[in-house]
Amino acid sequence: MTYGKDLSSLTVCRSLLDTPVFRMLKRVLEGDETAVGACAAALMREAERLGMAGSLVRGAVIHGLVQEANLVSETIEAKKGALGESLRAAFVRDIEVLLPLITEPAHMWLGIPFFDDYKPTHGMETEAAKSLTESLAGVQTAEEAAAAFLAYYRRYGYGDIASCAALEWEDVAHRLRGIPSFAAMDLADIIGYAHQKEQILGNTEAFVAGRTANNVLLVGARGTGKSSIVKALAKVYYGQGLRLVQLKKSQLSDLPAVMEALRIHAGKRFIVFLDDLSFEEHDPAYKRLKSAIEGGVAARPENVLLYATSNRRHLIHESWRDRDGAQDELYREDSMNETISLSDRFGLIIHYYAPDQKEYLSIIDHMLRKEGIALTPEELRIAGVRWEMTHSGRSGRTAQQFVMHYLGQNTLY
Repeated sequence: MTYGKDLSSLTVCRSLLDTPVFRMLKRVLEGDETAVGACAAALMREAERLGMAGSLVRGAVIHGLVQEANLVSETIEAKKGALGESLRAAFVRDIEVLLPLITEPAHMWLGIPFFDDYKPTHGMETEAAKSLTESLAGVQTAEEAAAAFLAYYRRYGYGDIASCAALEWEDVAHRLRGIPSFAAMDLADIIGYAHQKEQILGNTEAFVAGRTANNVLLVGARGTGKSSIVKALAKVYYGQGLRLVQLKKSQLSDLPAVMEALRIHAGKRFIVFLDDLSFEEHDPAYKRLKSAIEGGVAARPENVLLYATSNRRHLIHESWRDRDGAQDELYREDSMNETISLSDRFGLIIHYYAPDQKEYLSIIDHMLRKEGIALTPEELRIAGVRWEMTHSGRSGRTAQQFVMHYLGQNTLY
C-alpha cells in the first residue's frame, strides 16, 4: 500500500530518516514490496530489544520521536521548556505527516496481522513511556498528538535522559548512555540514619526545586548505605527531572566534557555520583575534581551537583609522616591544607557511623518481613549476632548478606 504523504517532507523530525528502521519503512510506504520482509524483521528485532508491545509501526514511530533528538526536543531542553511559535507549527506539520502511522493498524502498511498487537517475550515500559502512551490514547488530530509529545519533552526530555533515571559516561564515544538495568532501593527500605536522610533529602529537594544547594560528601563506615541513599534519590525524584550520572574515578579527566554535555540539558537536574572516592598522595586526579567543584575557566553548570561517598574524611591518603612533618617539606601546614582542601569544597558533609545492635537487627527484621518472614526477637538476636561475629561486623551490607543467606537456606521455591 502506497502511503499518501512522503516521509521525505519531514523537517523538524528529519533525523528519523537516518535510522535503519525508518529507512526501510520509508521504502515500504513508497510501495517497494521487496522491502516488506526486511522492514518486518527490523521491527520485530526492535520490539524484542525494547520490550515493545502493541502496534509495531506505531511503537517504532513513537520510539523514534522520543529517542532521536530533533530540533524541538533539543530546543525545549536547552531553553527550559520554551518553544517558538514557528518551530511549534513546523513540529505539528511533521506530526500530521506521521499521524496515520500512529493511529492506523500496522497491517495496513505491512500486511502482517499480528503486528497490530505484538507481544514481546519480555515487555518493558518505563514511567516516561507509560505517561506518553496514556497521553496519546484516543488522539485524533496532529495538534493533539503534538501537544502530547511536547508535554513529554518538557517533563522527561528525550533520548536516554528521558527513559533512564541513571546514566553513565562512555569513555570511547565521549557521550552519556542510559542504564536501563539501574537498580535502586526504595527510600523506605533504607532503615535508620534519620538525620542523615533528612540532610541529603533537604539538599536534594532544594536542588530539584531550582533553589541553591550544596555538593555533598557522604563519609563514614563501610556498608552503612551511603551509596544506596544516593541511588535512591534518582528513583524518588525521577519524575521531577532529576537524573544520576555515575562516574568512575578513572573518568575524572573527562569531567569537563561531562559537565558540558549536561549543560545542554538545562531543563533537567543532574547529580554526578562519585562512589567510594579516595586519592593517594600525589594523585593529580583530585585537582581535576577541585576544579570541577568550584569551576575552572567555565563555571560549573547550575543544573549539576556532585555527590561523593568515601570511607575517608579527608579523601586524600594521609600518613603519620604527613602529620608529623617530612624532612623535605619546608611549610608543613601548607601541605596539610592541600590534603584537606578537596573535602572542604563539599558544602555538605554527612557522617555515617556503624549501626548499633538494635539498628542492625532492625534492618534484618525489615528485610525478612518484606519476604514474609517474621522471627521472634530472640531468634533474630541470636542469628543476627552470630552472623555479625563471623563476618565484617555490624553494617547494612552485613545485614543484607545475612538475609540473602537466610532466604537461601530456609525458603522453598
